[in-house]
Amino acid sequence: MNFAITTLANTSGGSLDLPDEIFAATPRADIMARVVHWQLAKRRAGTHKTKGMGEVSGTTKKPYRQKGTGNARQGSLRAPQFRTGGVVHGPVVRDHGYALPKKVRRLGLISALSQKQAEGKLIVLDTSGAPGKTKDLAAQLKAFGWRSALIVDAEVDQGFLRTSRNIPNVDVLPTVGANVYDILNHDVLAVTPAAVEGLKQRLGLAAAASAGEGASA
Repeated sequence: MNFAITTLANTSGGSLDLPDEIFAATPRADIMARVVHWQLAKRRAGTHKTKGMGEVSGTTKKPYRQKGTGNARQGSLRAPQFRTGGVVHGPVVRDHGYALPKKVRRLGLISALSQKQAEGKLIVLDTSGAPGKTKDLAAQLKAFGWRSALIVDAEVDQGFLRTSRNIPNVDVLPTVGANVYDILNHDVLAVTPAAVEGLKQRLGLAAAASAGEGASA
């Protein structure tokens, strides 16, 4: 798929061939939902904690005798029915993450990239002429009319990162950090030509292409 390259000055920067296997696949909403759920589960801290009956401070002595008081029988003041008692089946510190097959994660990323392309919200962006001041970069990005944008590069330039990090709704990620949640959470996905090559390597397309060339030779 031949795709036009756009510069930050909103001019043409040539064209680039995008692999159909990554950017023109059929998006799978169910797979993307699974990957987003997996990502959000891994982000949960899991530090919620309540004390059970055996953890609250207090005496273990029986409050009063079993019979003859006219009250309901009680065995401990640390029981959950008392104000200072423990919590029954309360939350405990735990890891909410779970395993997700690598091929599902791979298909989820391909689906997210393909969906942005199908919606017309994929931009191949040449960031080589990025200005050094935030206000200049903000003015250039505003000219595109983007509500929010995720910019993916092979390796994030620290100068560009410092320039862009104070611009609202604009995030910059390296290729290795590109993920389904952030792609879907932004209106526009902008990838650099270097990021496209990085995505091909990450998704195993570069290795498959080189193996095919070797076999044909």
